[in-house]
Amino acid sequence: MGQLEGKVALVTGAARGQGRSHAIRLAQEGADIIALDICGEIASTAYHGSTVEDLDETARAVEKTGRRVRTEVADVRDLSALERAVAAGIDEFGRLDTVVANAGIFSSAPLHELTEDQWQEMVDINLTGVWKTMRVTVPRLIEQGQGGSIVLISSTGGLQGFPNFAHYVAAKHGVTGLARTAANELAPHKIRCNSVHPSSVLTDMIDHEAMYRLFRPDLDKPTHEDFRDACQAGMNLLPIPWLEPVDISNAVVWLASDASRYVTGVALPVDAGAMSKV
Repeated sequence: MGQLEGKVALVTGAARGQGRSHAIRLAQEGADIIALDICGEIASTAYHGSTVEDLDETARAVEKTGRRVRTEVADVRDLSALERAVAAGIDEFGRLDTVVANAGIFSSAPLHELTEDQWQEMVDINLTGVWKTMRVTVPRLIEQGQGGSIVLISSTGGLQGFPNFAHYVAAKHGVTGLARTAANELAPHKIRCNSVHPSSVLTDMIDHEAMYRLFRPDLDKPTHEDFRDACQAGMNLLPIPWLEPVDISNAVVWLASDASRYVTGVALPVDAGAMSKV
């Protein structure tokens, strides 16, 4: 029997990358999954958006674990769409126990060169989208009266500054504040809220040419291997270039489970020592 047997978990940004990994690991531990994703392009990013086919692949992977899954195409910027998706998922599975607010984007530019659209789209998805996810799920958890766990996916950029993505860092700091505030507000309802802070995780969000150039501006045509070498040399305390999505998912599972039943208000780095590096 898994750690989450009989539970239901909602995951945003579930079509691929970390979100897919979170959905699969939660299912492996016994949870049924409500999987949401925008399944579309984001104008301000330099990489391709997720697709309905990606979300379907997540569903197939969850079903292979023996658990049930409901997929919904929903934009975390759209409160009404989130409300419909959450209601449909709870109607099908009967309850909600864990919320993983994972949906997010990445783009980069120096602070003074960011466009208004870049700034607004980042904040709307990476911060306001997290709040909207909480806005539609917290009342359900309170109404059930059985507690719950909310896990917000932030970043090491939610605890420290980095050059060239001020909008991302600002949004992720906001997520950290949301988690800390929610932990205080929701504790009387036995609802826990924590944030997870990954270092670089190898997904489509970072594995593309624009990111290669950001890390190796000295090269005309940097490659994936050049990017890997730069990360290996400069990012983490442990001798690895980046984490894999499952490394973050394992932390999500722990925070969703009774093994962390008295853990709330914590900002948990999963960063290969990146924040301790001197």
